[in-house]
Parts: sequence; structure tokens; C-alpha cells
Amino acid sequence: MIFSSSLSASKFAQYCSSVWRIITSKKLDLVITGLAVTGLLLGVRQLGWLQPLEIAAFDLMLRSRPDEEPDPRLLVVGITEQDLETLDQYPISDAVLAQALAALSQHQPKIIGLDLARNIPIEPGHQSLVAQLQTNKIIGITFTGNNFLERVPPPPEIPEERIGFSDVLLDPDGVARRNSMYASTDTANLLSFSLQLALAYLASHNISLQLTDSQELQLGNTVFKPLFANSGGYQLIDDGDYQVLLNYRSADNVARQVTLQQVLQGQIEPNWVKDKIVLIGITAPTVNDLFNTPYSAAKTGNAQMPGVMLHAQMVSQIISAVLDKRPLFWYWSEGSELLWIVGWSLLGGVLVARTRNPLLILLSGITGIGFLWGCGMLLLLEGGWIPVVAPTLTFLLTGIMVGAYQLQQSKQQEQMVMRLLGQQTSPKIARALWQERDRLLESGLLPGQTLTATIVLTDLKGFSTISEKISPGVVMSWLNEYLAAMTQEVQQYQGIINKFTGDGILAVFGVPVPRTTSTEIAEDAQQAVACALAISQRLESLNRSWQTRGLPIVQMRVGIFTGPVMAGSLGGKERLEYGVIGDSVNIASRLESCEKHRQLSNCRILIAKETLVHLQGKFQVESWGFLALKGKQQKIEVYRVLGTMNK
Repeated sequence: MIFSSSLSASKFAQYCSSVWRIITSKKLDLVITGLAVTGLLLGVRQLGWLQPLEIAAFDLMLRSRPDEEPDPRLLVVGITEQDLETLDQYPISDAVLAQALAALSQHQPKIIGLDLARNIPIEPGHQSLVAQLQTNKIIGITFTGNNFLERVPPPPEIPEERIGFSDVLLDPDGVARRNSMYASTDTANLLSFSLQLALAYLASHNISLQLTDSQELQLGNTVFKPLFANSGGYQLIDDGDYQVLLNYRSADNVARQVTLQQVLQGQIEPNWVKDKIVLIGITAPTVNDLFNTPYSAAKTGNAQMPGVMLHAQMVSQIISAVLDKRPLFWYWSEGSELLWIVGWSLLGGVLVARTRNPLLILLSGITGIGFLWGCGMLLLLEGGWIPVVAPTLTFLLTGIMVGAYQLQQSKQQEQMVMRLLGQQTSPKIARALWQERDRLLESGLLPGQTLTATIVLTDLKGFSTISEKISPGVVMSWLNEYLAAMTQEVQQYQGIINKFTGDGILAVFGVPVPRTTSTEIAEDAQQAVACALAISQRLESLNRSWQTRGLPIVQMRVGIFTGPVMAGSLGGKERLEYGVIGDSVNIASRLESCEKHRQLSNCRILIAKETLVHLQGKFQVESWGFLALKGKQQKIEVYRVLGTMNK
């Protein structure tokens, strides 16, 4: 026997078609949502609000790179805290500085960079220092400040062509990430300290400074592309001078380091100096010639880098780019960055739009972000700085917005379809159909599944005789009152009305969601029996009401059986129904109709032993023995339910 809900395929197809039109009509809205999020983020980026996040991400990836070996072409002479204590003076005298320059010069360095301001004599020993500074192997420094009018003069003994400015560019967060190589005004031009040292070293390789047709600095075959205000993760950086992004070799070990006392006492090897670039500068923390670098955030204690070490990084970057082909930083064009950001926005929206599983969405999001940052890291290792924060935000926000939009639309669609389907079938079946809507839209069928359920089948005694005595309109009204009351009781006990069979009801406990454990199956059986007892009490109340109104009073029979059923779509393209089939349904029907003459109460409730075993002694029953049911070869052990067990 087959019992099913009367939901036609054509009707349900109309519902599904309506939902599908809603979904497809919203695709344009989803695109607009993604574009709106992307446009907002691009506007925020254009204002420079994402710049701090982008450069923080750059610092993180920079710190994640493996450190490079110290540059063997450089030697740093640091004037340490111990040197100042030993000399018991600061600034150090001209005599001490002259002695250090003489000690270094005897080992034949390629060039010496003096990262010390010596624009006034510091006696004693000024004349000795003048003699040392007149050699062509000394590069001095000057400070330009905000403009050339505020320039701190270089040592007067060094000619202008051997002077470089040592100003350090700081980003808005106070971190040194850029190297200003060349400064120019209407009246003066000046090379940086690091560029002067690099040029002096490269001269021995017959490499000199040139300008390309586009006025870019070129050394040998290496062109130093200038940094612009919107290069990489920057958006509003000051690009007034000719700047490049500083490519650090490591956090601390850019070159071999010795102290001033080691130089003065002859405690250095000649090959440490010969043909090297030697930089002399203050490393003592108390002098405060210190700068934050991308590595500072991850350091403890003294996290800043002395200025002389920073200039060593700059010199090493220049000569390594020319002689070792060490990559300089490069950047995408603004248009390429825009496509990159928009592409990730679309990907985030598509992933959410095409995926319903929250866990899969989460895993896809993590994988996508990991891939994005992995691309950023791989390109950084090759010298490329691309935005990673902006595409990450557009990827996430677009996905979140599209997800929120779809969730809202899904709720609206679900409410609409549930209202429509709820008029044709039970709410639980309607919800099952909604949850399987993708397969229904694709194939038009809800796949069958085998479940263990408890079937409740009811029927009114003598309904045909009653319907002959009163008009059809009265019968309809009276029957609807009865069916509405019975439906309330079934739903209150978590059952579903699968079918109205005229005056009869087919209720099922345990579908459409599979109940797999013995505890769940027993709970369904107990709910079904409790529901039958509630129906019995409700019938008594209805009979009293009908009697006062002159309407027929009735008796009813209930059959209950627990066993396996197949639940799913039945029918074809022209007619589609959700139903339950199986021998369990047949037995419940036979229990309801057997021994009709034994109507000992207004509501007779019969169950089989297959249901009794799940009741756990919670109900009073009487045995009717083994009965032969119509159409069954083997007898069924039948029990009549009397009520709940007194506690």
C-alpha cells in the first residue's frame, strides 16, 4: 500500500521555477554588491587609509625572508659606547679621527665613508684631520633637512664632489624603508652618501652614473626605477626626491663590523680593509643616531638600527644590484593592481555564491587567502611588491556581503516557498523539500531513503452512514473541524500529516529526517502512542461540542506500527508526490481495520508488538493475542492501548 501527500509535480515545478527566477534575477544584484564593496575599498585605498596595513604586511613578509650573508665588500667601523667610555669624550676629537683614518688608509681601502658631521674643528688635531680629508678616498656627509637652505655644511676640507647627503627618509610610521639617492632643486643637485660611496667603488669596474632617455638613474645595465607615491602598497608617500625602496640584506649583519678601538690599536686584519668600502659612524645608543626598520617590530631590547648600518644597507643594495644582479624592488602599474584587487573581489563573491556549505566556504576562504599571501611572498623574494591587504579585504568583504545577501534572499525565498508548500503538505515535508531544492531543481525528484518510522493510521467508524444523513456542506464543515483538531495533536507530538484519506489520517513519526539510533526510534514510537491517546481525549471533547450543536458524534479506530519505510518522491513529470511506502504502512492500516466489532471505547488504539517493544513500560496495554490481518500470511501480535502508566 502507498500513502502520499497530494503535491502535484506541476504545482511544485511552478514553485521551483519561481524560486529559480528569483535566484537568477538576483545575480545582477550580487554583481552590483561585489562591485560596490570593491569600489568602497578602492576609495578607501586611494585615500591612503590602507597604506599602514600594506606596509605592515610588507614588513612581515620582509622579516619572513631568509637573511642574506654579510656583504664582503663592506666594513663598518662603529664608534661604540665602550669606545666613548675609553676615550672619555664625545664628539671624538679631530686627532682621534685622523689617527683612525690613517690606520685604515694604510690597508688600502677602496673608499672611506665618514658618517660624522665635521663642519667645525674639534681640537686637538684639526690639522692632522685636514691632511687626511684631502685624500681622494674620503667621502663626507651633509644634512639637507627640509630644503637646501637648512643644509648642515659638510667638512670644508672635502670638495663638493666627495660629499653626499645622509638624510634618512622615514615613512609616516617612523620606519626607514626608502633610500633617497638623488636630490635636486632649481639651484643645486646632490647625490646621497650611499650613492657616492657606491659610485666610487664601481669606478674601478668602469661603471659610472648615467641617465636613461626617461631620466632614470642607470649604473651599468641596471636601471634604478624611481619610487612613486602609489608604488606597491604606498598610496600617499612623499616621492619628491629620486627614491628607491630599500632592500635590506638582513636585520643586523649587513657587513663585517669592528670598533674604533680595534682600528686604533691595530686589531684588524688588512684584508678586512683592502679594496673595501669602509664606513665610519656612531653605533653607541646614547648618541641616538638610531632608526626604526621593518625588523624593529619583531625585536626586543634595542630594536633600532644605527644610521651608519642603515647607510651600509643602502650601499650594499646599490652595488649588489649592479654587480650581483640582486633584484631591486619593482611594482605593478596602477591598472594591474586594480585588476588584481577586483579579481580577488570577484573570486570571493563567486566562492560564496556557488558554495552553500559553511565549512567549505571557510576552508575555501582560508585557502584563498593563503594562496594570495603566498603569491605576495613569492613575488617579494623576486623583488616584487604587490598589494596583499587590499585584495584580502575585498576577497573577505565581498564574500561576507554576498553571503549575507544570499542568506537574506534565501530566508525570503524559504519563507515564500514554505508558505506555498505548507498549503499542500506538512511543514516538515515542506522543509525537507526546501533543503533538497538543488536536486529537485536539477532532477525534479527527491531521492528515496529507507527510514525506521512509526506509522499512525486513523479512521472514523460509520462515516459513510453519517455522510448520507446530512448535507455535503455540513459534512465538509464538520469534517474540517475534526481534521484540524487531529492535525494539531499530531504536530504537537512532532509527527507529520502525510495524507488525509477522506475521514482518515496517515501520520508518520520519524520522517523526513532519518532517526538512526534506538533511542530516537523509541522516542518516535512513544510520541505516536501519546499522540493517539491525546487524539482520543480530543475526540471526547469534540463529541460533546457536536452533540450540543446537533452534529453527529463519532467513534474512531487507530492502528500503529513501527518498522522500515521508504520515503521520497513518487510519480513522474506530470504528477509528483512525497510519500511513504512499505509493509509497515500496510500493517498499520490492517491494525486500524481489524476486529471492527470490538469497539470498546470511542477511540480504539491498536499496536503491534514491534511498537510495544519501544514503549519501555510507559503505557498500559492489554494483549489481544496473535491476530490474522487481511493480506498477511503470518499472524501479528496485537495489543490495545488503554492509557499511560500511573507513576
